[in-house]
Amino acid sequence: MSGSFSKSPHSEGFLRQIIPSEDGRTRGVIAWSSFFFALLQSICTFFLALSGVRLVIGIGSVVLSASIAAGLEKLHANSIRLPMVGLALLGSLLNLAVLIQVRDLRGRPASRWRQRPLSSKEARMERIQWVLSFATFVLIAIEEYLHLNRFHNL
Repeated sequence: MSGSFSKSPHSEGFLRQIIPSEDGRTRGVIAWSSFFFALLQSICTFFLALSGVRLVIGIGSVVLSASIAAGLEKLHANSIRLPMVGLALLGSLLNLAVLIQVRDLRGRPASRWRQRPLSSKEARMERIQWVLSFATFVLIAIEEYLHLNRFHNL
């Protein structure tokens, strides 16, 4: 009787016949597909949460814009508006004075021997500062023009 079963049901050879052997490639595919589906689920969860956040931001902005209109009139009072315009004008003038001084010092013959050429990043940042200073002047002029037309005073 014992000769009819060459392998017992608990032996290793019997389990190999029932369960095919898994090599490293199969395990890798299973691991990566599990990771892919977990990542996909996380992305879906992220976009669902983002959608809820966008909805809250949208509703909040509608409520805020409806309720803040009265507050903006208080912020546009001359006691707040004029110092802010003055600080913007002063900051822009100071920035232009510094830029002009730097350009003047850089162009002097006595300093040319130790000058290194500006990197493209430094030149770009200097141009941006010039543009922002002039944009500040333009915005102040537009604001004062519109304020004069609407309220008939500066």
